[in-house]
Amino acid sequence: MDRPGLVYLSGAVLLAALVLLSVFYGTTKIPAGDIFGAVATGLGLSEAAPAPMHRIVWELRLPRALFSAVIGAGLGIVGVVLQTATRNDLADPFLFGLSSGAAAGAVLVITVTGDVLGFWTLPLAAFCGGIIATAVVLVLVRRLGSGTPEKLILAGLAVSFLFAALTNYLIFAGDSRAAHSIVFWMLGGLGLSRWTTLPMVLAGFGLILVFSFFCRRRLDALLAGDAVAASLGVQVGRLRMGLFLVAALATATFVSVAGVIGFVGLMVPHLARGLTGALHSHLIPVAALIGATLLTASDVISRVMLAPQELPVGIVTSSVGAVFVFVLLIGTGRRTGGMRPG
Repeated sequence: MDRPGLVYLSGAVLLAALVLLSVFYGTTKIPAGDIFGAVATGLGLSEAAPAPMHRIVWELRLPRALFSAVIGAGLGIVGVVLQTATRNDLADPFLFGLSSGAAAGAVLVITVTGDVLGFWTLPLAAFCGGIIATAVVLVLVRRLGSGTPEKLILAGLAVSFLFAALTNYLIFAGDSRAAHSIVFWMLGGLGLSRWTTLPMVLAGFGLILVFSFFCRRRLDALLAGDAVAASLGVQVGRLRMGLFLVAALATATFVSVAGVIGFVGLMVPHLARGLTGALHSHLIPVAALIGATLLTASDVISRVMLAPQELPVGIVTSSVGAVFVFVLLIGTGRRTGGMRPG
């Protein structure tokens, strides 16, 4: 078996094991027989009456495991796309103000409007906030008359600071009793994982997967620089804006149900390139596998570390991400250390 095939097989086996672990393990101990019975009943394979633990397994644990895998895979692909499009190894899905916009929408609901639309209020508000932030970035870039990576990053930082200020204002001006909910949502969590919102997350994942794989050859051309890509017939400006827009739409669906989960989109592309190289035909699916595995494992850790209390999954991913950045910087320093003048 060649190296890519071995990577795919190993990643799939590890991801499947983590998904099963996520379903089996939690603050409430459930016998394996009850778990398989709940899944069989939920799938319509058994006509037995649901056991008391059916709701925990079928309505909470199983969708949560699927959400963590899908969102992690999606964030990994978004990270690959943005790092290639901006030629910035530190680019991630939350660099362009999207997380701040989504956070502002969610905090507005928590502190001001309340659940006026029921369960869907928070996801829709976060999604709309992220889309508004994306629209502001695109308007700024268009007014500047340039879609270069530097302008995209600067516009995203400006919008991020703007919406962060709005979010902080809403937190201090709103009901202080909602502070815990706000902090938990802003640090990321999978508590809103439900079968009803799974189609929205799958749509975001499918959008970024199909679009990025369709553009994989043009993404390869961008690795050589804008001039080379243009000489190969790639419309660089249009491609970059299209990639940014699709990445923003996909990330908005993830943020709307899971909050701000940092560092996944930053780490995964580097790990995937170490296994497959920089070309996107293998890089994209491997990044999806690594992202799904990383977030599923982080979610399991977040649920058991302070059991029975649940830790926001963003704390786990940020801790791993900080160590990853330290290692990355140390490795870069060692590679360039010999170039200093003696």
